[in-house]
Amino acid sequence: MATEQAGRPARRGALRAAPGLLRRNRDFRRLFLASVISLGGDWFLFVAVGSLIVETTERALVVGLAIACQELAFFAASPVAGVLADRLDRRRLMIACDLARSGACLGFLAVGETTLWLAFPLLAVLSMFAAPFDAASTAAIPNLVAAEDLPVANALAGSLWGTMLAIGAALGGAASFALGHDAAFWIDAASFLVSAALIARIRGATAVRDGRDGAPPSLLSAALDTVRYARGDRRVVALLAVKGGFGFSAGVLALIPVFAHRVFGAGEVGFGLLMAARGVGALVGPFLGHGISGARHERLWQAIGLSLLAFGLGYLALGLAPALWVAALAILFAHLGGGSQWVLSTFGLQVLVPDRIRGRVFGLDFALITLSLALSSVAASAIADAIGPRRAAFILAGVAVAWSVTWWVATRSARRAPLELAPPSAEPPPHATIAIE
Repeated sequence: MATEQAGRPARRGALRAAPGLLRRNRDFRRLFLASVISLGGDWFLFVAVGSLIVETTERALVVGLAIACQELAFFAASPVAGVLADRLDRRRLMIACDLARSGACLGFLAVGETTLWLAFPLLAVLSMFAAPFDAASTAAIPNLVAAEDLPVANALAGSLWGTMLAIGAALGGAASFALGHDAAFWIDAASFLVSAALIARIRGATAVRDGRDGAPPSLLSAALDTVRYARGDRRVVALLAVKGGFGFSAGVLALIPVFAHRVFGAGEVGFGLLMAARGVGALVGPFLGHGISGARHERLWQAIGLSLLAFGLGYLALGLAPALWVAALAILFAHLGGGSQWVLSTFGLQVLVPDRIRGRVFGLDFALITLSLALSSVAASAIADAIGPRRAAFILAGVAVAWSVTWWVATRSARRAPLELAPPSAEPPPHATIAIE
């Protein structure tokens, strides 16, 4: 009976199976709810800070620099974050990161028109603590759920980002307009405290072991291990390349507040609407991607390639959008692809990479996307200031389309190798297992 019940999610759609997984797995539910709350607060803050920058400076480049500040800090912290996620208790690591980020959020209360510069180091601090949290939480998911539940858990985790972007951005725009920017900063600080409290309730052994005898590896040796492991499997290289190359076009995201404020004159409410459309796409995209890839993900590579292409086509449409609502639809379509490729490439790595090194591989994965996104954001905003946001959107969308074709051709040999899911377990794992076994 246990085997039969455990296998049902694999035969059902990810969307239909999601409520059942959340209902019966308490620890995954707590991790999921913690992320729901903290991500909602994050988007409150992002809309407030982004709008404050555009209103104060009226320059797209400053928005791009703010995003680059976040992404470069995340990039710098990612190698260490991956090692920490494989050497420390992942639950305690996530709690510590939440508490640190809550304190950093209160620093934004001092940001204003004359102290706008404070936003940049504060955004960097938030990212530095987000890096180990993200590596630990992503690496922990395969330990919290049975192998046959992993596609559902992966889709839930990916759609969560989009859900809270849609809700948090829309509410954040309205709240910033009605209550002021400081309200968003208080809400984000409180959200991290609630997240920490939920994660603290995850039960069971959470001590992390490296999976080898003797002392844990040094930072340098751990980093070299990660690179050697990735190079040894062309499928892993192909999956790491998805986000890394995607990031070079994803700087188009820096143009969203510029379109809202300067192209359509819709202010914070318009910014919130466009970000909400982005969130809806990122919410639906993971489930759509898992559905396209097949019951056993036999079409995973094809689904990733189509997702990359859809992102580029959506932002080409944004450059042509005559009205705010058309722009929202274009962004929604783009992020059906963006959300799908993100969770499918993450799922592939979760399946292929052994637990002892999973945190470090995801640290590398996140480092690649944040570095390329930082460079792309600065380029996109500088181009927008020079020749206009519509032309900048065309250029970055063209990069996305070109990357989808390049990635598809370059990964031909990797796509021929099978991506086999782990066999269903006879019993689902005990609740609250984050330890590396």
